[in-house]
Parts: sequence; structure tokens; C-alpha cells
Amino acid sequence: MPINVDDVMQLFCHLSRQKGMKAAVKHSGQGALLAGATAFIGGLMGGPPGIALGGAFGGLLGALMTTGQFRPVPQILLELPPAEQQKLYDEAIGILRHLDWTDVVQLTALVMGNTSLQEKLTAVLINYLSKELRAEIQYGE
Repeated sequence: MPINVDDVMQLFCHLSRQKGMKAAVKHSGQGALLAGATAFIGGLMGGPPGIALGGAFGGLLGALMTTGQFRPVPQILLELPPAEQQKLYDEAIGILRHLDWTDVVQLTALVMGNTSLQEKLTAVLINYLSKELRAEIQYGE
């Protein structure tokens, strides 16, 4: 049976919910831009000491911006644009291709009954979240 993207997303949601996974997506580019902009403005207004003060202030604001709030991974997965869901699907399909199932409930039962499959799919999910989204992952409720 062909595996569709929505089924794989539902599977990842169930798996991450079972493991109590949460992730904080960092916005490091925005933080760096803010730090640079405040250093520049500080330099225009106060010369070299202004650069130091502006950079310090901007660095603090940038750091606050990059510390994301932890959200449940299923919520993050469901908010992904279709192109990003497709990337995650493409990584998971190699593991799921050989399974024989009829619907997403049966697929989920097959995966949840096999520790090896769970570990492989969890590794795919963690790899995607940390590399593609630059997220920090946390476990537990």
C-alpha cells in the first residue's frame, strides 16, 4: 500500500507523544541580526563605547529571542509546511517501505509493537528536528 505523508505525520505525532517529546525551535538568525543592529546604532550614537554598549544590549536581547519556548513535537509537526513534511516523510519512507498495513491505525500498531522500528523512527525525527529546524529536544511531561 502506498504510504502518504499525512499517515507518516500521524505516526510521528503518536510516537513523539508516547515519548513525551518537546522541542524549542531557535531563531538564531534573528538574534544575531538584532545584536548587530544594536551594536551599529550604538556605534553611530556613542562611538567605540557605544558599539560595546549596543553590542552587549543587543546580545542580551538576541539571547532572549533565541531561547525558544518548548512545545509538544506533535504540534510542531502539524504546523510544518507541506515541503518540510515531505522532507521528513522522505527520510522515514526507507524504514516504513517494507511494512504491510492497510490504514494508519494498523501502521501505528506495527511500529509501536516493534522497539527497533520505534528507535529508528525516533532517530529520524530527532535528526530532522535538530538539523533542519535547529531545535533543542526535551523528553518527559
